[in-house]
Amino acid sequence: MKRREFLKSCAASPVALKALSGRGLFRGEKPAYDAKGLPTRVLGKTGVSVPLLGLGAGSRFCAVEDADKSVEILTHALDHGFYYWDTAHDYTKGKVISEERLGLVLRDRRKEVFLSTKTHARTYDGAMRDLDESLKRLRTDRLDIWNVHEVLSSKDAKKIGAAGGILEALHKAKDEKVTRFIGFSGHSAEGMTALAERYDLDMMLIALNHYQESKGDMERGAIPAAAAKGLGVNVIKVIRPREKVAGLDPADLIRYALSLPHVCAAVIGTDSVEVLIKNAETIKNFRVLDDEEMKKIRASLGPFFEDRALPWMCPGYRDGLNV
Repeated sequence: MKRREFLKSCAASPVALKALSGRGLFRGEKPAYDAKGLPTRVLGKTGVSVPLLGLGAGSRFCAVEDADKSVEILTHALDHGFYYWDTAHDYTKGKVISEERLGLVLRDRRKEVFLSTKTHARTYDGAMRDLDESLKRLRTDRLDIWNVHEVLSSKDAKKIGAAGGILEALHKAKDEKVTRFIGFSGHSAEGMTALAERYDLDMMLIALNHYQESKGDMERGAIPAAAAKGLGVNVIKVIRPREKVAGLDPADLIRYALSLPHVCAAVIGTDSVEVLIKNAETIKNFRVLDDEEMKKIRASLGPFFEDRALPWMCPGYRDGLNV
């Protein structure tokens, strides 16, 4: 199937088809990633090097109501080496749609960005509709990573891989070069482990501070399982404990996450240029923490894991903007 036929099979709108028609990145133009001196790591079997920190365009980013300020943040990110951007089809708040905001910069600087988005859909048709809309919003005809969003359990993992499910859509998009790589995200160690072990995927984006400890372990279970399959492993929910535990330095929590075996990068929610400046300072001279330093931070997280009041640590939480 040719790419044009593939896009038609997605039931793309005439407007979207026009927007997606043969841009440079499908004519052999290579990416132009530049970390500007920020340290990078190879994202598993993708072979792509990404900065240790990615720009998260979820709830914090969508809280920026002014479009010009969003563009300022994104432009500063690229100009200072933060070229790994993570968003999702469902990242919206009021009139702010994350993918549309990214599209304001991507239309002119697409080849400079390692771009990741996600879909909550679980059916082939639903995923393809989301893909069509995401590409239109992002003003591109190609993703670097397309993810299954929010894997909830091993039961959900089985549904994802069922006939006519989203996994078929991901592989079709990859085969037709609409995305370079495919992956998944979530907070359930049980579900993430199941998906990593069962299917042929490229990367995992996993929450460290999760709500289902009784159903698996992120650090000692899901992450090693993904690494054993060669997947690139990136992490989210890295600095959230600061909301409930006094004395925790967000920078130390970032260093902790990046010191875990197999972790390539951490995606940090970004709502200002100041956040980017602080993040750059944190990783420019990064070193892996030793065992004693890691133990000390784990101990300080104890009160946090005993408090189940945070909505994003409760069963039924949907990774979007309900925080």
